Amino acid sequence: MKRKNMKEKPFYKAEDLAKQLEVNVMTIYRYIKAGRLKAYKLGREFRIEKKEFNTFLEKVSTK
Repeated sequence: MKRKNMKEKPFYKAEDLAKQLEVNVMTIYRYIKAGRLKAYKLGREFRIEKKEFNTFLEKVSTK
């Protein structure tokens, strides 16, 4: 049985973003809860699309 070639979406875990931004993981969870960062909840973990994370960074960047 052959597997269909499915294109996977790149995702981050909340913990990955916290490390990358050098903030506490609770900060990421607060952004998700406030609707500032879109995420998918799978079981007990959140997944954030890389595209969504880049959009978030553009919104919070200073000029």
